[in-house]
Amino acid sequence: MHRSAAPLKPLLPALEAGGPSPEDASPRVGSLDVFRGLTIAAMILVNNPGDWHQVYDPLAHAEWNGWTIADLVFPFFLFIVGVAIPLALGQAADRRAALGTYLARIVRRTAILFALGLALNAAAGFESLSMFRIPGVLQRIALCYFAAAMVFLYTGPSARAAAFVGLLAGYAALLVLVPVFGAEPGILDPEHNVVAALDRRILGEHLYHQTWDPEGILSTLPAIATTLAGVLTGDWLRARRSAAVTSAALVAVGALATVAGASMASWLPINKSLWTPSYVVFTAGLALVTFGACYWLVDGKRVRRPFLPLVIFGVNPIAVYVFSTAIGELLDQPLDGILPIFRSENLREWICRVAFSGFASPPAASLLYAASYVLFWLGAMGVLYRRKILIKI
Repeated sequence: MHRSAAPLKPLLPALEAGGPSPEDASPRVGSLDVFRGLTIAAMILVNNPGDWHQVYDPLAHAEWNGWTIADLVFPFFLFIVGVAIPLALGQAADRRAALGTYLARIVRRTAILFALGLALNAAAGFESLSMFRIPGVLQRIALCYFAAAMVFLYTGPSARAAAFVGLLAGYAALLVLVPVFGAEPGILDPEHNVVAALDRRILGEHLYHQTWDPEGILSTLPAIATTLAGVLTGDWLRARRSAAVTSAALVAVGALATVAGASMASWLPINKSLWTPSYVVFTAGLALVTFGACYWLVDGKRVRRPFLPLVIFGVNPIAVYVFSTAIGELLDQPLDGILPIFRSENLREWICRVAFSGFASPPAASLLYAASYVLFWLGAMGVLYRRKILIKI
């Protein structure tokens, strides 16, 4: 028998960014768990191929400008973080009551997420503290969650929309008007742009790449705008309109935003590493369309059972991300340094070769490994789900 996620109670300290907890949230939106679970499953899939040199193009990040399916995962998750904020904090914001208590909780969640991100960076290995990477995925989630939660608690819907527009307009102006190293303004290659220049100036060598970082300081501003797009969507959900009206509005607005983002790319390219305004609008549009479809099926038509695997991921998202990433780093350790009989490969590549390369092409074997890794974590998270354990901050 399958059990609904709705009655789950947190039995461990939380690790979920901004998700509503049963004791302080409005009734749980089932489609948000499904959408969150879909995003987490996709994140595990694209982050854990059997061989990084053998990946189908849609599952690899665009080298610079442009987008692939892999480039949708992170903004979708930040959008979901934003949607969850009004559902978790809406009653407090409406009453303006006990805001200090909620602020302490937000600061605590932010600090834990940031610390977990640093721990994952350490697990990935580093040569010295002087080159230890400071930015990262969880660090960006932490900062975006904190900023969006503050905007939600202390402003109204109009101010939130203005903050969204202002962040994108201000960031666009920085990208196209500020010259870097004497070059003409508006050059947006990996080396010569204001985002990379600021990261080098402040972070030095604490970066993912030698001279820039995809989760750097300045590009976090438009990522906050992505999270605010989710907050505005959460505001819409709290109005309790019918499922048909809500899902239709989400899809319609999402389609318009997708077209608008694609049109903006003619003067400011879609680029995940820079998190350009066109990328924000385009991915927010696709997130709205996807969420609208989930809302129509799950909360409108009450289709629940087929989405149970996604719910299992969706109710423990940060936990499965942290655990799967940490284990993934262990699987990347070379084997030849342990036993000389092994080839010059890591455990991930060895498993992929032994389990899948005998009957599948190299890209297919790499994908089969990634899919198996997703299924492994589905089983692990399924144990927590059956025991009604939510790991939350």
